[in-house]
Amino acid sequence: MRISVADCGPGVPQESLSKLFDPFYRVDSSRTRQTGGAGLGLAIVRSCMEACAGQVTAHNRPGGGLEVTLYLPKAEAQVA
Repeated sequence: MRISVADCGPGVPQESLSKLFDPFYRVDSSRTRQTGGAGLGLAIVRSCMEACAGQVTAHNRPGGGLEVTLYLPKAEAQVA
């Protein structure tokens, strides 16, 4: 299963894309916990996806904006 979420903003600098899922990373270094969170949200998403044998990716859209895609493996039916 694939789930994608996208915005229409300016996107993310190319050099930041590989760091987006790192704990405490913020694209805008001037942001603080008081003005922009702790930098943990996408790190938590990656951890959850890996725990479910899935993965998450992010890329800039050609027309602008960022797209984050979650990939989840197909669930197999359990027979009792």
